[in-house]
Order: sequence, then C-alpha cells, then structure tokens
Amino acid sequence: MYYRAATVTAAQRLGVHGLVRNLPDGRVEVIAKGSARGLAELAAWLWQGSPAARVDAVQVEEWLAPVAEGFAVAE
Repeated sequence: MYYRAATVTAAQRLGVHGLVRNLPDGRVEVIAKGSARGLAELAAWLWQGSPAARVDAVQVEEWLAPVAEGFAVAE
C-alpha cells in the first residue's frame, strides 16, 4: 500500500478527518483535524508510514482553515 492510501487508512482508524496529497516538490502534505489523541497518534504513525515508505521528516503545524469531514486523497 502506498503512503497516501495507508495514511487514509490510519486516519480513518483513528477517527481523524482531513486529506493527504502530494506536493509538487515531492513531499506529502497531510491536513487533519480530530481529538488531541487521534492527531498525536497519526503524527507518530506518519514517521513510519506504509512498509515501503521512506520518511525523512515530519513537520507539525497548526491548521486554522476548515477541514472537511472524512479523510481522502486529494489531487
């Protein structure tokens, strides 16, 4: 399973809403809302990702804009 699809699965399991998408520079962006625990667990999961993933860094920032319900891959 690829990183974005695996992120959707992890977020849904944790009850987190938002999206994951590739950025033009090759990084992956995750925008998420949920409980403090769910967000912390998702952030921890992002360091590992799917089995084939190579994660060099995870940067966490506060997101103030609205986030849609559900979790999906955005293009």
